[in-house]
Amino acid sequence: MIRSRLSSVIERRLLVNYRVDPHVAATLLPAPLRPQLVRGQAVAGICLLRIGGVRPVWAPAATGLTSENAAHRIAVEWDGPDGVEQGVYIPRRDTASRLNAFAGGRIYPGEHGRADFTVREDPDAVRVAFAARDGEVEVDATVEPAEDLRGSGLFADLAEASEFFLRGSRGLSPNADGTHLDVLELSTDAWKVTAGRPRHVRSSFFEDLDRFPPGSAVLDSALVMRGVAADWSRRESFRVGCRGRGGVA
Repeated sequence: MIRSRLSSVIERRLLVNYRVDPHVAATLLPAPLRPQLVRGQAVAGICLLRIGGVRPVWAPAATGLTSENAAHRIAVEWDGPDGVEQGVYIPRRDTASRLNAFAGGRIYPGEHGRADFTVREDPDAVRVAFAARDGEVEVDATVEPAEDLRGSGLFADLAEASEFFLRGSRGLSPNADGTHLDVLELSTDAWKVTAGRPRHVRSSFFEDLDRFPPGSAVLDSALVMRGVAADWSRRESFRVGCRGRGGVA
């Protein structure tokens, strides 16, 4: 696992958000994690990320790599030594990069499945679709830019949504044997998100009625991030219990 930081540029990041029945969300989490609630609802979603310039912080920018990636996420909290801590539980990550799939869980935290991505970026909308090669996950999301965050049942405005996701900077992923969560933390001095409007979203994960009974997962909102320099650092992993069903598969 990495001990030093990785540098990168978040070239494009779509956060497609769902509001979820907290009791249903809890069944997907290992102990000691619990859903982080906003206005009585759990917060889950899909992060569709094109990241560029990925390299050790000491390496020249020209050596950095670019890749398309995706993560299914549930906002969580847990009791740490100094009080309640926050982050996102990531039951599954997918990538178009063979290198990321090899390195995830070995060189840096977070195992990745391979997926085939289709991306189209126009001035009036961004479409990101992917299908996992193991056949377990398919996503097709089109998001258009918006001046304000409207129609969300979770967040009153863009500032509130931005602050919520800024605090959830640690991604917790189950390791291969499921006994520990590996932790990867994002840090940036240039955090900025803009509002998006979901035009069309299809997700095999959130549309799975065995996982989410009818009405328990509702598309809520979308946020967009572009051109943000960010570092990624490994944090100490911790042991988990067996509560919850966990993964996407």
